[in-house]
Amino acid sequence: MTAVLGGCGLGDDADEVTLKLVAADYGDSAANSSEKYWDKLVEEYEAAHPGVKIQVSVYSWNDVDRKVKELADAGQAPDMAQIGAYADYADKGLLYRADDLLSIATQAGFASQLAKAGQVNGMQYGMPFAASTRLLFYNKDLFKKAGLTPPTTWDELAADAAALKADGVKYPYALPLGPEEAQAETMQWLLSGGGGYTDGYGTYGIDSAQNVDTFTWLKDELVGKGLTGPVAPGELNRADAFAAFAKGDVGMLNGHPSLMHMAGKQGVKFGMVPMPGVDGESDATMGVADWMTAFKKNGHAEEVGDFLDFVYDEKNVLDFSREYDLLPVTTDASATMTEAKQDADLKPFLDELPLSELYPVGKTSWAEVSAAVKERIGQAVGSGGNPSAVLKQLQATADSAASSE
Repeated sequence: MTAVLGGCGLGDDADEVTLKLVAADYGDSAANSSEKYWDKLVEEYEAAHPGVKIQVSVYSWNDVDRKVKELADAGQAPDMAQIGAYADYADKGLLYRADDLLSIATQAGFASQLAKAGQVNGMQYGMPFAASTRLLFYNKDLFKKAGLTPPTTWDELAADAAALKADGVKYPYALPLGPEEAQAETMQWLLSGGGGYTDGYGTYGIDSAQNVDTFTWLKDELVGKGLTGPVAPGELNRADAFAAFAKGDVGMLNGHPSLMHMAGKQGVKFGMVPMPGVDGESDATMGVADWMTAFKKNGHAEEVGDFLDFVYDEKNVLDFSREYDLLPVTTDASATMTEAKQDADLKPFLDELPLSELYPVGKTSWAEVSAAVKERIGQAVGSGGNPSAVLKQLQATADSAASSE
């Protein structure tokens, strides 16, 4: 879906500036398309800034990153792009730094770990726009029937999954390692095992001992014992796993806030707890952020900065977060949401945000590494799979990609 919002050109005033923004659609229907959010926001901004027009084109997440790349490659980059990654553009010198644009108060207001994740070589180019964390969702009715309590360790999770399987649950634990979003499920498990994609110094450590142990456990204790359902994890996509949970066919899975809405709409009673770790609750969880970027191509840094200060006003951040069940990226909006009764459902996710680790999106190599994880990680837990060998292959891909950074 593509929609164009706001002003359409320079009009009669030669001094009028038109800023172009390409944005992703967070809605799941025409009724809540991001088109409507931007339409209202642009109308408010233009009413107070008669010399500036904002033209917004909204694309689905399937298309938006590709569209921006096509525009940038053709020398027609928009003034702003709200997309999934920024490092390649920053590396090519195409982007403004955040401190070229934003007021001191706006830039300082970003949640610290999100601002840090937006940096390349210590400079912030990616401005966080939306965030989420992950929790372990469980089906309360299925757990009650089996006499279970939510797990706090891997062994408890495996035991609960075995009990659910004995009760005939289709997916005791849904493990989506299919190509749609395997990098997310992978990272959540790596963190819960004390590892991750990178080490403490930001160097890829995909084949670390902790990570090999994690995927060996998954293969032996969950997948090998038939506790992950009828679809092989390497062929199960996140969207299908979420849909199965919303139908009541899944006992447990990792989920982000949008799953609350999906499951609630289908009448599934669910609970949410932090991801279990080896010996207790995981010390870290996965965080995800989407990014606002500003291209230098057309200039207008002052106007772009003023508009983005408006975009990141607390009211607008809260409106967006509440509309799409996402976490605010600013500390003020997070504090407000933490205290507000209307946002009580999101509080468990907000509580996880300070503990969260994000993908290494500041690395230009991450896109290649992420694609390799999506393609291969399912093999690590499949029949006859070798977790150590697969992780070593991924490490080799990461080393090769990183060597050209």
